[in-house]
Amino acid sequence: MSPLDAIRRDQAELTAIRQDFHAHPELGMAEHRTAEIVARKLESWGIEVHRGVGVTGVVGVLRNGTGNRAIGLRADMDALPIEELNDVPYRSATKGVMHACGHDGHTTMLLGAAKYLAETRNFDGIVHFIFQPGEEGCGGALAMLEDRLFERFPCDAIYGMHNRPGMPVGQYGIRPGPIAAGGAFFDILVHGKGSHGARPEASIDPVLAACHITTALQSIVSRTLSPRDPAVVSVTKVLGGEAYNVIPETATISGTARFFTREVGEQIEEAMRRVAEGVAAGFGATAALSWRLIFAPTINDAVQTEAYAEAAAELVGTDKVARDNPPGMGSEDFSFMMEKVPGAYIHVGNGPGAMPHNPRYQFNDETIPYGAALYARVIERGLSRDGQG
Repeated sequence: MSPLDAIRRDQAELTAIRQDFHAHPELGMAEHRTAEIVARKLESWGIEVHRGVGVTGVVGVLRNGTGNRAIGLRADMDALPIEELNDVPYRSATKGVMHACGHDGHTTMLLGAAKYLAETRNFDGIVHFIFQPGEEGCGGALAMLEDRLFERFPCDAIYGMHNRPGMPVGQYGIRPGPIAAGGAFFDILVHGKGSHGARPEASIDPVLAACHITTALQSIVSRTLSPRDPAVVSVTKVLGGEAYNVIPETATISGTARFFTREVGEQIEEAMRRVAEGVAAGFGATAALSWRLIFAPTINDAVQTEAYAEAAAELVGTDKVARDNPPGMGSEDFSFMMEKVPGAYIHVGNGPGAMPHNPRYQFNDETIPYGAALYARVIERGLSRDGQG
């Protein structure tokens, strides 16, 4: 029996777990209830459990046979600060917090794979089930790495996945090389000289300077970077002053940048600092940039990408596995783990519906067996008993 058919038998149990996670979402680095449920489920299936890895992370370890090769499977657990608008029986019971990205489903899929592998043990080696906290810009992957994740749980390869609304259930998308963008958050503090709104000549207006800086930042992608290097610079907040008749002392520009190599990220940072300082100086003001790398670019290793794609094709057929899936400008902090260990990241079809980070987003429970079975199959191939893969 294939992993897909076997895991389908647990569909009702896994759906109940997923919907419970959905009803009780927890923000990044505070996934205490979720982590404890994960740990207890793993223990009930005879899997060795390590709690508190990177604050609230959980790692399960399953050994079989005599092989020393180890593979890591990773899922994220955190929710988002969004008020849910779905009318479902398992609607979020926590005001202002929602699983709007499907991490409840990702966690459930990895649990489904763990249960299956613990029962079948059709592999020779070591599996590390990595349940990561704080993926949504909270530094969860880095927290686990700082807690010596791969020194304590060495891996020869690692695999992760994300649901993809708009892709039919039962289909997968992957590509070697960049699959998700790196991402940085930035703040630019513009400092001028305050004055009465009726006497602008006595001021150095930071709001006016901030507006010109915001416009000038849009030249970075078009005039500083190569056209061969896709990138995004988005200003999402401009704050300055609280009164109608007061020119404030300061204004702040905030936003995000996305890029597919660290080198391009560094180019954007350098150009942003140069533009902000130069434009501000032209108005007699000053500007200071705060740049924070939140996500490294997610780069799929060619060998692991092929292994993942082959495992998926064995489950659903080659025609349902897109092997040159276009990379997205969204970001994923699994990238930091993939900078340490060769790995691959795949998209799993979630069917029609709202995009992630939307208050009407819904994870499709029919996706669960396809994610869980792929995690399981890539282990059976990568840790094959006959060594053939």
